[in-house]
Amino acid sequence: MELRLDGRSALVTGASRGIGLAIAQRFVEAGAAVTLSARKPEELEQAAASLRAAVPGAQVAWRVAHAGDPAAAEACVADALERWGRLDILVNNAATNPYYGPLVGLDGPRAQKTVEVNQFGPLAWVQAAWRAAMAEHGGVVLNVASIGGLSPEPGMGWYGVTKAALVHLTRQLAAELAPGVRVNALAPGLVRTVFARALWEDHGDRVASRLPLKRLGEPDDVAKAALFLCSDAASWITGSTLVVDGGAMVTPSGGV
Repeated sequence: MELRLDGRSALVTGASRGIGLAIAQRFVEAGAAVTLSARKPEELEQAAASLRAAVPGAQVAWRVAHAGDPAAAEACVADALERWGRLDILVNNAATNPYYGPLVGLDGPRAQKTVEVNQFGPLAWVQAAWRAAMAEHGGVVLNVASIGGLSPEPGMGWYGVTKAALVHLTRQLAAELAPGVRVNALAPGLVRTVFARALWEDHGDRVASRLPLKRLGEPDDVAKAALFLCSDAASWITGSTLVVDGGAMVTPSGGV
């Protein structure tokens, strides 16, 4: 089955590298026009250039935006609508994790920053997309959560709390925005990205050896699942969270 997004427009946050960029590439390959969003213009420019080189004729644009800033979300959505004439798909991929350690050591500023980007940010982007386009024309929202939001993980507790909130936000929005807008989430395990480098760089082989599928994830593993959930092949799926983790959640330890 070929999954296509011809004639559709997608907006992907945190799209300058890693999972976000891989999702954008899968969407472009499937025929979508894609707007990339992230904080650093030089990285966005490089990402857009890489997509155009990989997919001749790719319709790609980019705009700088902070994922936790509602005004930036509105501006980015407006830019995508002006450029492409429509907005069909929103992928909330951007995330942050400024604190690693036990919850009893967490300070207020870093706790607030994580909530701002990982929890409130996705809602702000959905609100902007809903007001500007999806309330009238429908669409698809995909939130990138984490298996850390489904099971406790050492050092990653607050990040996991915000991702657990994102999983429930997905269910709540799916109920509220139906039937015109489908809302689903992905919960990746440990993926070889710069964002997660500290978790795999020095001991990736050991971690992989404990997984049923015996390898860590690659960004494209998540991107392929994203393409499915945002395509018509998933037209009867909403409010769901798809785990993409190489089997981490079924290992005796409960995860990576």
